[in-house]
Amino acid sequence: MLEEAGYRILAALNAEEAVRLAAGHAGPIHLLLSDVVMPTVSGPDLARQLSLQRPEMKILYMSGFTLLRGEQEFSGALSEMELGAPILLKPFTSLRLTQKVREVLDERPPSPFAQRPDPWELR
Repeated sequence: MLEEAGYRILAALNAEEAVRLAAGHAGPIHLLLSDVVMPTVSGPDLARQLSLQRPEMKILYMSGFTLLRGEQEFSGALSEMELGAPILLKPFTSLRLTQKVREVLDERPPSPFAQRPDPWELR
């Protein structure tokens, strides 16, 4: 879907392959699009690992789990605040995917002086 929209993609079947691809890619990686829940390494763990080498990389998660909304809590759900990055809920359309990717890429980077909670300390 993203290639059809004109984006250059480095596609990986799993987190380990994503780390190898990123290490071997000489150019910038502007965005990591990752599922939150994966078999061996979680999306947040992958993002943390890749962000060490590519701190300018933005992150967009996708998930089939329902987000926390208002006072309702759903088992296994994580909020964007807990993850420290936006989440695109599955299922989604090609249009919604490309809109969300563009939105994340167009966001201004946060100030390096901003005090932010550590998004990797999931409770």
